[in-house]
Amino acid sequence: MTTTTTASATAGNFTREDVLIPSAGAKLSAWRYVPAGLPAGERRPAIVMAHGWAAVKEMYLDDYAARFASHGFVVTVFDYRNFGASEGEPRQHIDPAMQLEDYKNAITWTQAQESVNSDRIGVWGSSFSGGHVLQLATYDKRIKAVVSQVPLVDAAVQFRRLIRNDYWAGMFAWFAADRMEEFTTGKLGYLPVVDEQGKPQSLPTPDSYEWFTRAGKRAPTWQNTNTVRSLELALEYIPGAHIQMISPTPLLMVVAENDVLNPTDMALEAYNRALEPKQLVIVPGGHFDAYTIGFEASAGPALAWFKRHLMK
Repeated sequence: MTTTTTASATAGNFTREDVLIPSAGAKLSAWRYVPAGLPAGERRPAIVMAHGWAAVKEMYLDDYAARFASHGFVVTVFDYRNFGASEGEPRQHIDPAMQLEDYKNAITWTQAQESVNSDRIGVWGSSFSGGHVLQLATYDKRIKAVVSQVPLVDAAVQFRRLIRNDYWAGMFAWFAADRMEEFTTGKLGYLPVVDEQGKPQSLPTPDSYEWFTRAGKRAPTWQNTNTVRSLELALEYIPGAHIQMISPTPLLMVVAENDVLNPTDMALEAYNRALEPKQLVIVPGGHFDAYTIGFEASAGPALAWFKRHLMK
């Protein structure tokens, strides 16, 4: 697998490079962080990271990656196919299976780097990707430590929490109409990721609108749209179904105490089904506070977890 370096920068205790990661015929836009002053031939533990629903890496993932790299980890942060500067069509389309494959390919690429100890790989995910890392760690035993932040654990149950019961039948009719439209015209339907309350959107909570509106200003490639098909595919996704099978891989779950997007009680129920070794951290605030005012509360335990289980 090849890497194309387009730019590099040094900040503090690490160097960050823009790289491209091959995945299923597409190139994923990514950052590679390497601790500064790493001696030739020395191999370090690595952390692979990606964002949640329709988000891109510039939306605060650089803060987490910089923290991890400053403490000696090699870090790979990538955008999925169809998003940001990554290749892939249709644009803004979310398929959990495709995104999991991108994660796996990013892990393989990371393992192949000269500065990486391929036996010491951790994964970090948040929100939708918090679910991805649960699914990955259940079945991919290359992963030696996992941090799942404010995770999705069961999309169907979550949808029931977010969507009024009298809209449920109409949603399935909408999905069917979208499929017929693609069949007859080749066109996929789109809707906003977030919008004002009462308008069609993928993430219909006030804090989603506030966060994406603000975080989107950090990310020139971010687009406030995703395919309708993305919602249909997500509805079938239950990444916490077999959470007990993550063991013996160490699992840290970071849960927001007032999460209404990925409800707090659902994450806690999933955590209770997980087996040891595991640890639960509850951070103040809502779903999106973990990235901003709650950054220290979420990043600190994640760093400690990776140090404990990868730096041996």
